[in-house]
Amino acid sequence: MSREDTTRRILEAKTARGLKWFQVADKIGLSKEWVTAGCLGQMTFDAEQAGMICEIFGLPEEDRLWLQTPPHKGSLSTGAPSDPLIYRFYELVSVYGITLKELIHEEFGDGIMSAIDFKMELSRESDPHGDRVNISMSGKFLPYKTY
Repeated sequence: MSREDTTRRILEAKTARGLKWFQVADKIGLSKEWVTAGCLGQMTFDAEQAGMICEIFGLPEEDRLWLQTPPHKGSLSTGAPSDPLIYRFYELVSVYGITLKELIHEEFGDGIMSAIDFKMELSRESDPHGDRVNISMSGKFLPYKTY
C-alpha cells in the first residue's frame, strides 16, 4: 500500500460517486484548490480532515494514515510533460519564467515567491470570444538573507 494507491482510490470513488472537487472542499471547509492538491497527493491533511476525506470517499483506515503523511512534492517528471494542459503550464514557465523572475526581483528584491505560504484560486471568466481560465496565485515573498 502506498500514497499513490490512496490517490487512485480517491479518484475511483470520486468518479463512481459523481463528486466535484468543490463539493469535497465544501465538506472539508477549505479551498477547492488546496483540497484537490491534497487528494492528489501533494498536501498533508490533519487527522480530522483525513477522516472526513475517508468518509466522503469510503476509504479504509489505512488511507487515513497515508493522507496524514507528508508527501513527496512535485508530480511532474523531469522532462516536458506530455499531457497538453499540463504542458501549457510548462510552456508558460518556459516562456514567461524569466520575465516573472525579473519583475518579482524588481518589485521585491532578491528572493523567491513561497509555494509553502501560498494560495491559489481558479475560476471561469466569461468572454464573448470563448470562456477563459483565470488563475490567481499569491505566495509570500521570502528574501534571501546575508550572513
